[in-house]
Amino acid sequence: MKSRILFITFLIGFTGIAQNGFKTAQKRYANVRAAYVDKEKSVLDLLKKHQLYQQEVQIHIRVYKREKKIELWAKNKNDQRFLLLKEFEVCFSSGDLGPKRRKYDLQVPEGFYSISSFNPASSNFLSLGINYPNMSDRVLGEKGNLGGSIAIHGGCVSVGCLPITDELIKEIYIYCVEAKNNGEMDIPITIFPCKMSLVNYNEIKTDSLNNDFLGLWEDLKSEYDYFSEKQQVCKVRFLKSGRHSLVFD
Repeated sequence: MKSRILFITFLIGFTGIAQNGFKTAQKRYANVRAAYVDKEKSVLDLLKKHQLYQQEVQIHIRVYKREKKIELWAKNKNDQRFLLLKEFEVCFSSGDLGPKRRKYDLQVPEGFYSISSFNPASSNFLSLGINYPNMSDRVLGEKGNLGGSIAIHGGCVSVGCLPITDELIKEIYIYCVEAKNNGEMDIPITIFPCKMSLVNYNEIKTDSLNNDFLGLWEDLKSEYDYFSEKQQVCKVRFLKSGRHSLVFD
């Protein structure tokens, strides 16, 4: 019995270490520690206001290029629906509406992505890497010349990224650290050309005759409508054509 109790105690302790391992590793860096000193209280207060729990929170990021807005949505692990937690302003942008198809085209990507990396010692204070190019980009983009290193980051200068100032990156970085520390390994981020209301969608379709863009925008519009109704993230499957199959629960 004694050995069983010792084993259970070890297991609980080990689980706690594993759960907090990512955040602990991140807080070894001065910029992350500074972010927590400056913003942790406001982050926790906002979570509490929406009945979200630090140890359970999961997030979803939605970006609207024309509006220069980043929406942060959140839910507890066992909740079905996300709720809008906060909106961040992109302080500088490059390129036009439409996806990124090659290196140095100045474009911010459009499509279905996830947060692929955390850089606690970024030259832009803190940065959250986006997994561009995704499978669709590899099919439709310029082979061997797709570029990369796209991120949400501090500062206010960029080419193809999403800069939001040092003060704002502190907040969104903390939310992402907490979510990953809670086991959300693939934080979804969807990047739209604009808010895809029917009026906006018809407008951008009329302005662009590029079939590549139109196919992507049709897929994004389907996801936008679903999320607007359900506040749930659908599953995205990449097709050989570069289009997407969206699985709605």
